[in-house]
Amino acid sequence: MLHTTEIGSTGDRVVFLHGLFGQGRNFVPIARALEPDLRSLLVDLPNHGRSAWTDSVDYVDVADAVAADLRDGFAADGAVHVVGHSMGGKVAMVLALRHPDLVDRLVVVDISPADSDGAGEFEHLLDSLAALDLTSVVRRADADTALADPVPDDRVRGFLLQNLRASDDGGFAWRANLALLRAGLPTIGGFPDADRLGDGAAFDHPVLWVAGERSTYVRPDHEAPMRRLFPRTTQVTIKGAGHWVHSERPEAFVSALRVFLRAGHGQP
Repeated sequence: MLHTTEIGSTGDRVVFLHGLFGQGRNFVPIARALEPDLRSLLVDLPNHGRSAWTDSVDYVDVADAVAADLRDGFAADGAVHVVGHSMGGKVAMVLALRHPDLVDRLVVVDISPADSDGAGEFEHLLDSLAALDLTSVVRRADADTALADPVPDDRVRGFLLQNLRASDDGGFAWRANLALLRAGLPTIGGFPDADRLGDGAAFDHPVLWVAGERSTYVRPDHEAPMRRLFPRTTQVTIKGAGHWVHSERPEAFVSALRVFLRAGHGQP
């Protein structure tokens, strides 16, 4: 069900979970920078990248699917570190709460265990992609030109167009399940109720909570629910970064990861 890519062959193991519109390969530069101290698994979450499409969007289902994949492979020999950004951060939190035996240290990047702002922005982006007439796209540059008006930010547009793939008929198709993700935005923006998060609903291993200085996805009112579920949380803010912390300030992000993930050397 899940497409994964391993990078590196030595050191502690760390799993990366991407956000909405993303793919595991978004973390390739981060994984390369962490070698040889850390060995990485880059996951394409369901309805993204090369992973299977599903009939619904549900954080518990996705976290359980990631857990099953890890038990059969990357985490077969014991707990691993998990890093999740945005939507992937919510998957990572649910994974840690429901399957704590699989997670050593957890890194949650620019998201909180609460309802998220920004639904209007993502609605606009999804609608813009869905409105693109792929039959008129002969080259990727055609898609870039067509999206320039609704998505004027070159960086954001380039990120979104990573989801465009060549189809078997010689045209283009979307890797991401746009229709399902659009319909599931209320779920993606929310967080599962406590009764679905597992026994005790608290993860007692170290957690690094990374916020972008220019982002609004981590707010003061999120601190109480975060610390209730993850009592051993340390929060850091990456200066100059917005929501896509790892791509906007990669050196600072790698530095924070390296210090936190290497600190325990497998100790809880």
